[in-house]
Amino acid sequence: MRQPDLGNKVAELRNAFGYTQEKLAEYCEVSTRTIQRIESGEVEPRAFTRNSLSNILEYDLSQSEERNENLWLVIMHLSCIFSNLIIPLIIWSWKKDHSYRVNRHGRDVINFQITILLMLFAALLLFLLSIPILIFTEGVVASGDFDRQAVILIFCSLIPMILIGIFTTYQGVVNAIRVLTDKPYRYPLSIPFIK
Repeated sequence: MRQPDLGNKVAELRNAFGYTQEKLAEYCEVSTRTIQRIESGEVEPRAFTRNSLSNILEYDLSQSEERNENLWLVIMHLSCIFSNLIIPLIIWSWKKDHSYRVNRHGRDVINFQITILLMLFAALLLFLLSIPILIFTEGVVASGDFDRQAVILIFCSLIPMILIGIFTTYQGVVNAIRVLTDKPYRYPLSIPFIK
């Protein structure tokens, strides 16, 4: 776990145990200022301090959780490829209280997924509207021209779905890579349903 998650977790656990910063510093054999700096996210604790905090607060604050956190983040971002809202929703609901990053990324991925699902729904409506148009124009247009126009109309109504698929795949892969390289991620066109 790293900052600011670590500091938030230490403060949360310290309050749950009813310790003051001074008391926790005394138990960990560090200065009160060190505890204050850890909780505010200014510093990463040294291995000794991290182990002391883990023992006293009865919670594993080891850095191995960071790898698990990155795994969950990558899974959430890659779920965009399949326009699957359920996977990020489950991970976010399960892990949001344990990690600031999972909470923030989860909200952004879910907002993006809901936006994409609305776009896909609109594209599907466009496709379904092309069917009555084809049926209506069949009697009006000669059969030779009708086949060509039907193919063009169906193709044009499928283009938005194809473009949405390419866009979401690109966003999911790029943002998963950004998570792994500790770069900021971005979801353009996302409507903030969950804040």
